Amino acid sequence: MTPAELNELKILACKVRMGIISSTHSAKCGHPGGSMSAAELFTYLYFKELNVRPEEPKWEGRDRFVLSKGHTAPGLYSALALRGFFPWEDLTTLRKVGSYLQGHPNMHTVPGVDMSTGSLGQGISVAVGMAIGGKVKKADYRVYTLLGDGEIQEGQVWEACMSAAHYGLDNLCVIVDNNGLQIDGDIAKVMSPYPIDSKLEAFGFDVQVINGNDFNEIEAALAHAKTVKGKPSAIVMKTVKGKDVSFMENNAGWHGKATNDAQYEIAMAELQAILTELEGK
Repeated sequence: MTPAELNELKILACKVRMGIISSTHSAKCGHPGGSMSAAELFTYLYFKELNVRPEEPKWEGRDRFVLSKGHTAPGLYSALALRGFFPWEDLTTLRKVGSYLQGHPNMHTVPGVDMSTGSLGQGISVAVGMAIGGKVKKADYRVYTLLGDGEIQEGQVWEACMSAAHYGLDNLCVIVDNNGLQIDGDIAKVMSPYPIDSKLEAFGFDVQVINGNDFNEIEAALAHAKTVKGKPSAIVMKTVKGKDVSFMENNAGWHGKATNDAQYEIAMAELQAILTELEGK
């Protein structure tokens, strides 16, 4: 991509992070840490990768995205709002009574959400089903799903992976956000899933390991995934939990809590500084 295209994506990712902080602060709850670590992926998917129509969210020919780690809905919602699926101003209604933006994605209320998720491990199974459906219908769409590295401690994930390889789902791309932290701390100490790449390879996937906060690496990995034939693809993204907010970075305590007023001001000031610099380039 050109330097200008890269800079524009960085601007969008910064705005996604601002949406995450704003929505969770307004809700006084939510999951900012793992939403922030995946901001580049959400941005790249909805502004470069996915074949979608914001004005026609249920278009049959669209690519499908399943947020298997459904608690990071604030990140998905921010990207969807920026892309035009619903008004940006609605982000501050997150988790409030009467809002269509629930704490976890709801396909029945949120334009652009392809599957209701929240129970960890189930999203990838649905994505496998969608990919099988695409094969049966001889459709051109691709299916993408994002999992947390703590989520892959769930046994159902590996049953789904086994099915994906068995059916040769080369229209499926499984992405793991490997920020190294879950609600109880270091994933290696809670219940180590390592080595993630070798496990996925053993289950029959084409596997890439990348810096998931680097747009160039994301672009190259997704481009390669589309060339893989006869087997599913997996991308393991090394990321920073809470990225771009100093007191959140690599801090498991920010897995599932919102900023107070003082923290909100600090976080938004840091993100605004990044945005101002990017917009000046």
